[in-house]
Amino acid sequence: MRILRKFATGVAGCAGFVALAAAILWQLDRAFPPPLPAALTVSTEVQDRDGQLLRAFATPDGYWRLATRLDQVDRQFVEMLVTYEDKRFWDHQGVDVLALARAAGQFVTNGHIVSGGSTLSMQFARLTEPRDSRRFGSKLKQLLRSLQIERRLSKREILERYLTLAPYGGNLEGVRAASLAYFGKEPKRLTVSEAALLVALPQLPEKRRPDRNLAIALAARDRVLTRMVSSGLLGEREAARAALDDVPAIRRPLPALAAHAAYAVLPRAVAGQKLRLTIRKSVQEGLEQVARDAATKLGPRLSVAMVLADARTGDILGEVGSADYFDASRSGWIDMTRIVRSPGSTLKPFIYGLAFEQGLVAQETLIDDRPTDFSGYRPTNFDMGHQGDVSIRQALQLSLNVPAISVLDAVGPARLLARFRQAGVTPILPANKAPGLAIGLGGVGVTLRDLVQLYAGLANGGKAHTLHDGTEPANTERSTATILDDQANWQITDILSGVKPPEGAAQRGIAYKTGTSYGYRDAWSVGFDGRYVLGVWVGRPDAGAVPGLSGYVSAAPILFEGFVRSGLAAVPLPSQPAGVIRSRRDDLPVTLARFGSGADGLVQATPTEPAPTIVFPPDGAHVDLGATAADATPLVLKLQDGRAPFRWLANGKPLVGLDRRRTATWQPDGAGYSTLTVIDAAGRAASVKVFVE
Repeated sequence: MRILRKFATGVAGCAGFVALAAAILWQLDRAFPPPLPAALTVSTEVQDRDGQLLRAFATPDGYWRLATRLDQVDRQFVEMLVTYEDKRFWDHQGVDVLALARAAGQFVTNGHIVSGGSTLSMQFARLTEPRDSRRFGSKLKQLLRSLQIERRLSKREILERYLTLAPYGGNLEGVRAASLAYFGKEPKRLTVSEAALLVALPQLPEKRRPDRNLAIALAARDRVLTRMVSSGLLGEREAARAALDDVPAIRRPLPALAAHAAYAVLPRAVAGQKLRLTIRKSVQEGLEQVARDAATKLGPRLSVAMVLADARTGDILGEVGSADYFDASRSGWIDMTRIVRSPGSTLKPFIYGLAFEQGLVAQETLIDDRPTDFSGYRPTNFDMGHQGDVSIRQALQLSLNVPAISVLDAVGPARLLARFRQAGVTPILPANKAPGLAIGLGGVGVTLRDLVQLYAGLANGGKAHTLHDGTEPANTERSTATILDDQANWQITDILSGVKPPEGAAQRGIAYKTGTSYGYRDAWSVGFDGRYVLGVWVGRPDAGAVPGLSGYVSAAPILFEGFVRSGLAAVPLPSQPAGVIRSRRDDLPVTLARFGSGADGLVQATPTEPAPTIVFPPDGAHVDLGATAADATPLVLKLQDGRAPFRWLANGKPLVGLDRRRTATWQPDGAGYSTLTVIDAAGRAASVKVFVE
């Protein structure tokens, strides 16, 4: 009995000691908790619409540290990491007693550390509370901290935080930053070689950096592969194949896409939350590459801006504010998608669209293109020439200025601007100026985003959505408005779809329009298919003149290349709506046969052009064409003035049909005198007599 009492007393004493020790440890744990913030300080991430990284910003202390979840990391990498660093990670409570005993035994036997006994929990403790030295006291503190951490975090949370904080050399922390810097990709899918390198680096991150110590990094990777074979995680052949892979010798920059949008949304950053844009990463990459390549070809100080949007939703899928954000010579920091500039001729489709709505024109309605005085305003064409009688379709496709102003005079500049405002776009007029006819040729200010929003209405059957990219405040109102009715919209789309693509451009099946501002300061091209609309601006950010700059030559090739490189599948243009008629010229009613005749109160133009004159050959000239030879040379005929189209006659016989060119050729049928005559669209004629030898 006495023995039993002593045993019971001893057990009670031990239990009391254990309880007291547990109480003390509990109090110490509460008094000295581990430094575990609710959220780690990580880089601010700007993501695309699908959650892919567009751009990251370094932490305040200058580190690239990207928050990491296990589902973002290759599963085999995690298995290799646990096997190499802490094979009983999922079973212990923070300390691996067997590993510590093995490490102690090796130290006693060899006199130095052969392998460590640190668990991943202990390593994470060291990362959250860096030690001052490698002494026993620091190691003991790390061990105790790991026990505290295991009480507060799950195994998954510990591993995710370790993968976020693990050092990889320089200012790289975490497996995501390392994978992006060394391999140029997220660690979701890693090769065996890549996974092995990422396992090896955190042990000695500076010594093993592949961009500085390639041979050491290679050897460290191979040791991991060897350990994986001995652990049974890899087969010998698989490891041998992985050992043949090269180790990256350079450190890549982290993704830096959509710079202007990323900086615009940065003030809304909240710790621990990612910023999301409507941009699609693959589209953005393609457009930025096109802009860089184009700027290089265009020359110094010129920049390129682009906006690509989904016309059905208003989502901006790609936007390039400049050819290179960091290129000071091109003022790359300026977001040219939001800068007000003159749009040149890009507003003309909407002028004609209003005329279609009001029943003033049809596609084959004839209209004058000749020098005209609009109460003192005398517009001229880009090439300083005139075409005479043209159809509305031709006038828009050729971007003729006089016909566009004639139609604008009929529909009214104020009505055009009101329609723009209705669609969410407010053009900027010169100070204290009322809307005038000059707005039809670029005498008004708009941004590239404005133009894309207007053209998105054309691509969406006349319904324009407010464009957005995710940088707008949360309370920004998004609206939809009618810019043209569906019938007028189709007529304009049909005309623009017939504009000839630039030479060498890939056939995309798009409708597009170009424009060049006064003084060769801005070149524009905006195009769309059945869903997507892309706008391009080319010019100098300082608004300097660029001789030779034009929408068709400078911006249109970028437009077509941008559609191709965006990677978006082409969507066919909409089919002809029910009830819409595209009449032939002969079928038009009298009121639509010619625009501006005055019978219906429309524009009365003041003709100023002189009658046609044949300038070559001169009257009475003798020309030696070798008329008696079988291969006689044809005679080139040239004229000036008059109204196109023209009809040429030789000795009263027509040479060809109507021709808008001011040159023609004539093949004489023999030597002797001949009379050459030209008749213009107004019925005026000119003749010369020549002697052919």
